[in-house]
Amino acid sequence: MRAFDVLGDPVRRRILELLADGERSAGELGAVVQAEFGISQPAVSQHLRVLRENGFATVRVDGARRLYAVDPAPLAEIDRWLTRYRKDQPL
Repeated sequence: MRAFDVLGDPVRRRILELLADGERSAGELGAVVQAEFGISQPAVSQHLRVLRENGFATVRVDGARRLYAVDPAPLAEIDRWLTRYRKDQPL
């Protein structure tokens, strides 16, 4: 399942955590992730691209800004896959 490869990176998980509260601009995401992980803006852009291309995030243009949001579909797919391993076990 490619989803686990995508979510295996702590930077991408952090971006999704930030997006869980709602849409954010690429600049906002970049500022937080760069400060927390010490990575470059091009590296942040690469992580955003991976999330987009694998269906975890959507992007829309609003003037000069690119606004990102979580796409819950792949997360629901992962949840369904994990359900069979949770049999009768509380979370």
